[in-house]
Amino acid sequence: VQLQASGGGLVQAGGSLRLSCAASGRTFSRYTATWLRQAPGKEREFVAAISKSGDSTYYADSVKGRFTISRDNAKNTVYLQMSSLKPEDTAVYYCAADSSPIWTVIRRPTQYDYRGQGTQVTVSS
Repeated sequence: VQLQASGGGLVQAGGSLRLSCAASGRTFSRYTATWLRQAPGKEREFVAAISKSGDSTYYADSVKGRFTISRDNAKNTVYLQMSSLKPEDTAVYYCAADSSPIWTVIRRPTQYDYRGQGTQVTVSS
């Protein structure tokens, strides 16, 4: 699976952005999808995950209630709607795909089968 994230940019605190991740190469509905992020000088961290069918989601506590992950398997795309953005959300955001079920993926969220190139999100105060 090839993954390409897009939609990043510069936004003021309190603003919103929607990231997209387009998948190609294999049947995307066979993969749990996740969003990860990495800020300068920090470890890569889990942000959100969505099950293969899209009926289950899971979020990091730091983004719960502000971010929404969704997917459109017909378009082979996963989305991350980000609202009420904070400066601490500044990071490079990556999408990833894993063939394991979501409840396995979230136990080891920084491991995955495939990961795309990231998109930069910068939140100014």
